[in-house]
Amino acid sequence: MLISTKGRYGVMIMVYLAGNYNKGHKPLKEIAASQDLSEKYLEQIINPLTKAGLLTSYRGAQGGYALSREPKEITVGDILRILEGSLAPVYCVADEGKTCEKQGSCNSVMVWKKIKDAIDNVVDNLTLEDLLNESNKKA
Repeated sequence: MLISTKGRYGVMIMVYLAGNYNKGHKPLKEIAASQDLSEKYLEQIINPLTKAGLLTSYRGAQGGYALSREPKEITVGDILRILEGSLAPVYCVADEGKTCEKQGSCNSVMVWKKIKDAIDNVVDNLTLEDLLNESNKKA
């Protein structure tokens, strides 16, 4: 499984906004510049995050974006599932209603479930606050 640039940049953008939590909203241009992204590509990332309720959008000349919740309340899993969809390695363990015709006799499904559980455990237990704290340690 590979996380696309949309997912990777989405996490980076959210960490940037976490670092500016309670400092007002940030204009699209500023966010794009901070991550060295085009504004057009940034819009493709920010729109789903806003629709899902992780970001609040402020309109107008002084508009911008801000986290809708505290950084400790938003997990990497929240962000990646919005931008990437399921993080399961195969569809038969993705919880998307699809079933595999061989599921009853499959001798490898346990591997896929364990991989999915491990991924879910990591991304659902890492918050933006955790990533921000780790980033600040490096600085």
